[in-house]
Amino acid sequence: MSSNCYGLQGCDGSVLLDPIPGILSERDHPANKGSLRGRASRWSCLSLQRHPRKSTPSLLQRQTTPGQFCQKGLSLDEMVTLSGAHSIGVSHCSSFSNRLYPVVDPSRDPIYAAFLITACPPPSNTTSAPDPTVPLDVQTPNRLDNRYYTDIKNHRVVLTTDQTLLSSSSRAKLVAYNAKYGSVWAAKFAAAMQHMGTIDVLTGPRGEIRKSCRVVN
Repeated sequence: MSSNCYGLQGCDGSVLLDPIPGILSERDHPANKGSLRGRASRWSCLSLQRHPRKSTPSLLQRQTTPGQFCQKGLSLDEMVTLSGAHSIGVSHCSSFSNRLYPVVDPSRDPIYAAFLITACPPPSNTTSAPDPTVPLDVQTPNRLDNRYYTDIKNHRVVLTTDQTLLSSSSRAKLVAYNAKYGSVWAAKFAAAMQHMGTIDVLTGPRGEIRKSCRVVN
């Protein structure tokens, strides 16, 4: 599952499609570079349906807004719960360099900001310049858990949309609740993922299960 679910066609796996002449694939978009290649060679879309626990979320670099969740029939609680997917994965420095240079965003924890400056050099105008990555969750970057919400409370998150979860009292309360009750969050996350999987499903001749995730049948 990925932020792909909030596009025009729902959870259609379009992020896994190969590019075709004249059309840049989502997989090769700069925001996803290096994060999705190689998966289709191992798993077909049908096998991902049969073995969902073996599939891996893409980098959720595309910053989904609360309005997009509501338009798809998801609640505010589900939005904050699903944001916990940022407990794993990485972000390219270019995705948030505007909050480091030329002036550090004052809402960031200063120690965390110093770490990011060390990890991310100032932006360069050259296309060949390296674009390092940093973990979305600084505490447990390789484990899906509720530590991400503690990161938010401590102002130690990379993406703007993560930090803005504290911008309203209703969302901030949900962040605090999820940070405190990890097992409850895990159950809510599983239910919200199932709900998200029903978004804009195409049935019968309107859709297809691709034999290879990389190309349409």
